This record gives sequence, structure tokens and C-alpha cells, in this order.
Amino acid sequence: MQFSTDPDVVITGIGVVSPLGLNVTSTWQSLKAGGSARQDITLFDTEGCRCRQGAQVSLPDQTRAQRRLSRASRLALMAAEEALVQAQALGRPLENPISLCISTTGGAMEWGESFLQGILQGKRRHLLSQVARYQPQQQVLDLQQAFGLRGPVTLVGNACASGANAVGHGFDLIRSGMADCVLVGGFEALTELIFVGFDCLQVLSMDCCRPFDQNRNGLMLGEGAAFLILENRAHAQKRGVEILGSLLGYGHSTDLHHLTQPSPSGQALVFAMQAALAEAKISPSQISYVNAHGAGTPTNDGPETLAYLEIFEEHLPQVAISSTKAAVGHTLGAAGCLEAVFALCAARDAIAPPQLHNLLPIPEIAASLAGKDRNLKSADPVMSVNLGFGGSNAALVISL
Repeated sequence: MQFSTDPDVVITGIGVVSPLGLNVTSTWQSLKAGGSARQDITLFDTEGCRCRQGAQVSLPDQTRAQRRLSRASRLALMAAEEALVQAQALGRPLENPISLCISTTGGAMEWGESFLQGILQGKRRHLLSQVARYQPQQQVLDLQQAFGLRGPVTLVGNACASGANAVGHGFDLIRSGMADCVLVGGFEALTELIFVGFDCLQVLSMDCCRPFDQNRNGLMLGEGAAFLILENRAHAQKRGVEILGSLLGYGHSTDLHHLTQPSPSGQALVFAMQAALAEAKISPSQISYVNAHGAGTPTNDGPETLAYLEIFEEHLPQVAISSTKAAVGHTLGAAGCLEAVFALCAARDAIAPPQLHNLLPIPEIAASLAGKDRNLKSADPVMSVNLGFGGSNAALVISL
């Protein structure tokens, strides 16, 4: 296998399943228009919860073959197929197998829940098959079997930064010469245990998610999946496929401040963004848009704002910023991948998705928060950032 030194990493396929749509186009059109997917949760019983709303995907009716699959696998398969088809990576022999970098936090936890409920109810039939298929390795096997993927697999599970780190790991595989084509992506299905757990932490908003608002009162949980095909530029050009954009830089850091809260200083996110910008060889003033983590919790958005102030300094008012979690919810292991796709779409259309539900913005970031129809400079790179439980931070720099 021959590789160029320090090869360019390009994006040749993207796929999305979200509460706003079952593909990239429908999701992005709704996102640009200011759509929000908040609704009553119907996937499981929320009786007794403080919050009973979130953002769930309306999947089509199941076929017979899909009945053996978990909801998590169905989300992943739909999004991955869209990306693979766009990249012309299905049914065409490639020189080397496609590697996989996949992120999630819950896997098919709904089957683990069903197993436990069945045991408590004295049921035995089919329980072993459920518990055997709830782990995230099974969803990856479902992906491999559905699309004939035979390359090496990496599973990333470090909370809310998992998706960005999966994309970043794929980036590193190509830059290091260990792969020439990687399917990167994340998936997350809403499950009772995760929903009730966040509700018990009292971090779910009772009305709506208000990122970067002074009166923000919690996040909105969501579900979905997003996948990208990353390639060595020379490999993509040899295949003759359309190049959608480039992944220029990736940075990550850990602050070790608290199990669930970011460091109040925001310094770990600063380090991650600095590393991504340095690898991309660009200055902060060149960034036109940031898809922010923006969870909408009291302890998150303040430190994130401080990080942006330090990175962008006097250029901050010229940078458009929005958190799309206000529209599609916090999708945990899928968030970094979904938001990387949204950032790419923003660069492609030269428009930032608007910041929803922000009535009284944090003053230091008010001028940056994107309103409807905020245009971007089409030639400028964009950034997507994520923060996770345990202090994990990640940043991606993307351009056309």
C-alpha cells in the first residue's frame, strides 16, 4: 500500500438520520428553516419523570428483516447507507477494505432493558438473544454484514465527545497512512435508562433547550445517526468520486475537573481548538462558523463562551455560532458526527443554522449567535466542537 506523506483527508459521502429528517437533505432544510423536533417521548413510559419530552426519530415501519435489528442498528444502517452510496463505496471493489470508526454511548441498550424487564416478569423466551445483541459490537457487526465491510474497527465511547473523536480517529488513520478510506460515524437511540438517568440528574429542560441564554435551564435529549466517508485525496481522485469537503484538523484534550461538569475556565476546550487549528494550519480569524456544543445547561455554556473569547478574541463577533442541539436534541454518541455534517453543510451553503430559543443571550457571545439567514463567507473554514462527561473535549476544522 503506497501513501503520500501527510495526505489530505477529504469527505466523499455523508449520511444522516435525525429527529428532523431521515436523510441529509430533509434534516438540513428543516434545520436551516429553524425547525425543532421537541415532542412527547413515546418510545417508553416516562411516568414519574420531571421532563417527559425530547427529540425522537420517526422511523418507517419495520420490514421482516428489520425486526431482528435493534433501533440503534436501524438508525445506523440508514445513515451509513446514505454516506456509502454517495461516496460510491457500495458494490465497487476498493483497493483496500474500508476501516470503521464508530461511536455510541448506549449501543442497543433498549434490548438490555427488555431483557431485565422480561426477567422481572418471569419471561424466558427470546431473552438470551436480546441480551446477546445489545452491545455496540453487535451494531457494528450489523453494519459490516449489511454492506460487506471487512476493514478493521474502532469503537469510541467517551460520552458526548465520542462522535467528534471517532471522526478524528478516522482522520488520524488516514494521515498516518494506516488507511486510505474510513467510514466514520455515530449512532444513538433513546432509551429509558439514559433518559431517566439524565432526568434524575435534573439536567433536562422542562420546556425547551436554550443554549447560551442567561436563563438556560437544561438540555434536550435526542437520538439519531450520522456517517461520513473520509479518504486520502489521491485515493478519492483515483476513484473519480465527488469531493464534498476536507477535514483539515482535529484536536482533543481532557480537563479531569469533574465527572459531569466541564472546568469553569474552559481551558481544555481552548487546548482542543488550538490543536485543531494548528493541525489545519489556519488562524482563528479564518473560521466563519462554529457548530457549538451548547448543551444549554447552567454549567456548560459559560465555560464554552470563555473558550471562544480566548480563541477568537476581537474576531469573535465576526464568527457565527449556533448549537443545533436546540433543534435535534443532544444525541450523545452521535452528536459529534451529526454536528460535523451540519458544519460541512453550513460551509457548502454559506449559511449558519440559526440559534433557537435564545431570548436573553450571554452578553459576551450575543453578537456571534446566528440568527435566521446569517450568511457565511463561502471560502472560509468552519469548526465543530464537543464537550463530554469526564472532561473530554474535541474540535474539528472542516472546509470545502
